[in-house]
Amino acid sequence: MSNLSESYESRANFAINYRNLPDTLLLGKNSESTVEAKLRTSGFQFLYFNFFRKRIDVDVSKAVYLNGKYVLTEDALKKQMDQQLSQNISLLEIDRNQLEVDLYQVASKEIPVVPSLDIQFEQNHILDGKLDVSPDHVVVKGPKNEIDTLRSIRTAPLQLTNLSTDFSREMSLIFPKGMDNTIFSVGRVNVSGKVVRFSEKVFEVPIRVINLPEGYQIKTFPSSVTVLCKATVERLKEISLSDFEVTADYAQLNGAERTVLFLKKTKSPENVYDVRLQEARVNFILEQQP
Repeated sequence: MSNLSESYESRANFAINYRNLPDTLLLGKNSESTVEAKLRTSGFQFLYFNFFRKRIDVDVSKAVYLNGKYVLTEDALKKQMDQQLSQNISLLEIDRNQLEVDLYQVASKEIPVVPSLDIQFEQNHILDGKLDVSPDHVVVKGPKNEIDTLRSIRTAPLQLTNLSTDFSREMSLIFPKGMDNTIFSVGRVNVSGKVVRFSEKVFEVPIRVINLPEGYQIKTFPSSVTVLCKATVERLKEISLSDFEVTADYAQLNGAERTVLFLKKTKSPENVYDVRLQEARVNFILEQQP
């Protein structure tokens, strides 16, 4: 025990933990993983080293670009190591005059997440609004020629059946192949949605013909069109006929001798799930005014 309290000089290997990478750089696979150092300390400290893994944090932001490589000089590396060793340990030397760090330039961009969901609702149920994706985008970092073609990233496919209540699912992302030097900020997202029960109501909406030639009047057959509206029961109670407008544009004929006009929704109520014309066209007779 008395011998262990004496000072010794010996070598020890430290695992390198790279940190503080600049946003424009990524760490390559060929970076050194260990560094050997000659130390002077007590036998107790060396005994401790033999039982516990030794690690040194290397601040990559201190690296300099020399002769086409990113390096930490011997003095810079020794200074970082010395600051992390306890006061009773003296750093005498390291096994290299510089540490080469395998770094490469990268670009970054945000791309949207597209959920691959196949939802089958129970009868008279529907999604209220849009799906909520969190996070709704991914930050991609990699060589510019690798990430330039990325426009979006999809989730793994998921099928939900007989859905009648709100839902929330964690979904993994499908990363494109051939992007070994690209990293993505997240690997999973949460997708949720609000499900509501809806009902249907039919409205008979008068057809309004626009752009009639001067001196003429028109009769359509029929004079109104059936409009199917889907919304919650509470919302349907608030909707009236005045919330709709259906028009037929006589100018669409452009001088052609036809007896059919196509219909168009020009006004619909807000906060509904669907408004659908049950007929797409209407016959007419054009008469000159007396």
